[in-house]
Amino acid sequence: MLHALQTSFAVVLGAGIMLLAGCSSLPTTSHIPAVTGFDAARYMGKWYEIARLPNRFERGMSKCTAEYSLRDDGKVQVVNSGLKDGKPKSASAVAIFAGEPSTGELRVSFFRPFYGSYRIIHLEPDYSVAVVTANTANYYWLLARTPTLPAADLERYLQQAAEWGFARDKIEFP
Repeated sequence: MLHALQTSFAVVLGAGIMLLAGCSSLPTTSHIPAVTGFDAARYMGKWYEIARLPNRFERGMSKCTAEYSLRDDGKVQVVNSGLKDGKPKSASAVAIFAGEPSTGELRVSFFRPFYGSYRIIHLEPDYSVAVVTANTANYYWLLARTPTLPAADLERYLQQAAEWGFARDKIEFP
């Protein structure tokens, strides 16, 4: 019996080490700081998803938007919407600041108590365009206040994405 317990423990420990090693090999975005001088009130409102890296929770979605509003408790209400198979879909979440509210880094939860990273790494001075990522380079969103961007601007943002280490060839335009 003791041998079986030791073997089970070794298997679980080995699997945990492999999982941690696999996670540490994901390309990080730690070299890209969140924007500073962030004004949450100006960020609130509707944003259109211009481009993104594919992810499981938006698979098959098009015409995606994100709408942010400040709650009385200081948290941010998030409503992501879009079309899947031509039908409207939406998901609600709550975001909290990861640190100082003047830094564009939040933690977002669609399923409390679990929170994911939401880091704004570029924001136009007029709050017309934002680039958002998480803790790994597998997540990239280009958001704008309008449904489209001029081609030259789009190219500039995509070039910057590549320079930051995002897989430009995998970025999609839903």
